[in-house]
Amino acid sequence: MLKNYINIENLSISEDIYNFINNEAIPGTKIDKDKFWKGLSKVSHELAPKNKELLNIRKKLQIDIDRWHLENYEKEINLNEYKSYLKKIGYIKQEGPDFNIKTNNLDQEITSVAGPQLVVPIMNARYALNAANARWMSLYDSLYGTDVISSEESVSERYDPERGMRVREYSKNFLDQYFKLRNALWKDVNKIIIKDNQLKIYTDEREVELESIDKYIGYRLDNEKISAIILKNNNLHIEIILNPSAFSAKGDPAGISDIIIESAISTICDHEDSVAAVDSEDKIIGYRNWLGLMKKDLESEFEKDGKKLRRKLNPNRNYISKEGKKEILHGRALLLNRNVGHLMTNSAVLLQDGSEIPEGILDAFVTTLCAIHDLKNKNNSKTGSIYIVKPKQHGPDETLFTNLLFEKVEAILGIEKFTIKCGIMDEERRTTVNLKECIRTLENRVFFINTGFLDRTGDEMHTSMEAGPMIKKGDMKTSTWIKAYENNNVDIGLECGFSGVAQIGKGMWAMPDKMAEMLSQKISHLEAGANCAWVPSPTAAALHALHYHKINIFTEHSKLKNRQKAKLDDLLTIPIIKKPNWSQQEISNEISNSAQTILGYVVRWIDQGVGCSKVPDINNVGLMEDRATLRISSQHIANWIYHGICSRKQVLEIMKKMAKVVDDQNKNDKLYQNMSPHYDKSIAFKTACELVFQGKDQPSGYTEPLLHLNRLIKKS
Repeated sequence: MLKNYINIENLSISEDIYNFINNEAIPGTKIDKDKFWKGLSKVSHELAPKNKELLNIRKKLQIDIDRWHLENYEKEINLNEYKSYLKKIGYIKQEGPDFNIKTNNLDQEITSVAGPQLVVPIMNARYALNAANARWMSLYDSLYGTDVISSEESVSERYDPERGMRVREYSKNFLDQYFKLRNALWKDVNKIIIKDNQLKIYTDEREVELESIDKYIGYRLDNEKISAIILKNNNLHIEIILNPSAFSAKGDPAGISDIIIESAISTICDHEDSVAAVDSEDKIIGYRNWLGLMKKDLESEFEKDGKKLRRKLNPNRNYISKEGKKEILHGRALLLNRNVGHLMTNSAVLLQDGSEIPEGILDAFVTTLCAIHDLKNKNNSKTGSIYIVKPKQHGPDETLFTNLLFEKVEAILGIEKFTIKCGIMDEERRTTVNLKECIRTLENRVFFINTGFLDRTGDEMHTSMEAGPMIKKGDMKTSTWIKAYENNNVDIGLECGFSGVAQIGKGMWAMPDKMAEMLSQKISHLEAGANCAWVPSPTAAALHALHYHKINIFTEHSKLKNRQKAKLDDLLTIPIIKKPNWSQQEISNEISNSAQTILGYVVRWIDQGVGCSKVPDINNVGLMEDRATLRISSQHIANWIYHGICSRKQVLEIMKKMAKVVDDQNKNDKLYQNMSPHYDKSIAFKTACELVFQGKDQPSGYTEPLLHLNRLIKKS
């Protein structure tokens, strides 16, 4: 696409991004414009070659690993020989002595408050605001609107009194579990008052008290009347709302109208896997929304049920403590920013030789620049930190490069060294087997490590493409390597002193409509040692928060520190099946499932620029999809084609068949463009096929190069 460029400091800068930075991002930061562009030029020209060198190392290591598998294909994999080879080529680094991370000035949301973590596409202002505001959510609404509560009229738009009663029962049971009354149940409470700042609870004129009176921390007044009681458990707050005249309080003897749950403790504002940002126009949308969050002036107007609504950031929550002092609780989730990885470049800025700037360098400069607005007002980080999550890094050389980049950004922008904190996504095989050394390179910045099952599986399959045909996708979750991978992340985090200092995270719950299932399953993330875990929606955050009341994660950490560490041999056990005996129907079903996933996601990405959405699977179950799901599905089919489990012709026929299914699933979307029957005219269908048929040759199995290329073609 044709762009106007401004030439300055050996850079060619897209006019729109030049104006955004000069006119919107810089004002209020006391940063000189010329100094900014001069610094960006200096650092970009210095680090771009290093960035390229790191990508070449990835290629060389992949060639070496491919060669080893080809030479040993007929033999059973000898793990000792394989391990020795990986060390010889530098894939596995020598592990250094034990150490504890030294990251300072971290917010309590990182260090001591365990809870749900939202991930939101930053290009959607409304979603970003919803996610930021998801720190406090109604338990009543979250229960009533989901399948956690079942009733005859669960799908009806009319209020169902029976359903409402069951919501209250569930909520009172929650209170009985974690805020127990001495010799009484919450359902019997008929009066709640505050006297001399102290909580007084009554059942039939009999005064009762909390078993743990220290869980009461204060109250809120509204027009001189008590409007809320503030309680705390496992460092998480709840508010019992008292409003007898409210519709939801009908039939409640104490006049309780709702329970507000402290829910999304932190939120990742994502510039990576959940967005489709391919040029300066797209990047500015994300940067502008992030700037608005940091300046606290982001707003979104939208229409719902024929009414125009405006959304903005929620204020902090005021209350009076039991000591009679005015206190404040953070009104919003702590906002983190996920930059892109090291792979992609962007035409928003061109270097002296005409090449595109590495997108990760641009992200680091611009998102940090925007976050400087928060350093003075501390609306987001109370400790004056900037939190950047860095994905898709391959080993300690690349995390060391990230540290260098952040150090140079801090110097150029005039902020204190180590202000930028770094979250490490443990989602590439070479990072997993070198996790301790990756952390060491960022020991003064790291605030977070997190597993990413889908990306990590995609890399597992790509790295070992030559080893043999992969097991079915559904069998991956019970394979040897995946258990070792999830345990290793926690083991290394605890070994490096993360407990009570930094976050150890677990992955996403992908089915936003299946909240009952989430409540029964996702507690396993806490049992595994996660003090934060990803959720797809504010409602999911509210419900997942209940798990953190049940389990004190820091007690769990103490137990897990004593278990046997995950073994490197298990981490390196490749999930292949040398002599599969699958029927043709089984093979067809597996390919159909992956093909439908690929097409359902790609068609929205290419045609509408939607990077994250609820995509119906082959069984019409809505799944939250981003590029990670695309990576695993495309790599899996590519592997099966390569090893002769299926043919290219067979896959193409299935892709066409699934395209018709996806077209039908999207028939009510006015913006949707059918892929069938004119497959050759659909850029989206072409892209989906390329991701599969060219999957073996894509760098690390990533989908970005083909997606970006074809989205740009579509936009033009």
